[in-house]
Amino acid sequence: MNVIQVNQTFATQVAPARMFKALILDSHNLCPKLMFSSIKSIEFIEGNGDVGSIKQINFTEASPFKYVKHRIDALDEENYYCKYTLIEGDPLNEKLESVTYEVKFEGYGPRGCVCKVSSKYIAKENVEIKEEEIEQGKDRAIGMYEVVEAYLLAYPHAYT
Repeated sequence: MNVIQVNQTFATQVAPARMFKALILDSHNLCPKLMFSSIKSIEFIEGNGDVGSIKQINFTEASPFKYVKHRIDALDEENYYCKYTLIEGDPLNEKLESVTYEVKFEGYGPRGCVCKVSSKYIAKENVEIKEEEIEQGKDRAIGMYEVVEAYLLAYPHAYT
């Protein structure tokens, strides 16, 4: 089994609590509003956002994907940490079994935070995946974080 782990770290000018609330706890409401050209809707098909819940993201026709399903594996609101797994959807295609993400927001400077994202791509048996194939997904994730950061900077009282 081929496993590729990718770690990303980037700084924002938004406090960890606000980033966590917007990107993790309320993404099902906020992201379709901010990214309406690519995300049609986000809904919980099992649970209500706690551990074990399954969230489905439905994409617009402009996206190369139709949908993905994530299972929430761990959620620590006090330490701004979340772990979730991509369990179904177009990005898995014929190569990937699953993708597990760990997201942690840590304070940085007087008001900002560092977002640490670790992604573990697990290939199906006898399939080799290359890091180049993962780059596009990484760019989409960073783009989403940047859009949310810009929104939170423009609306300093949102998610306080």
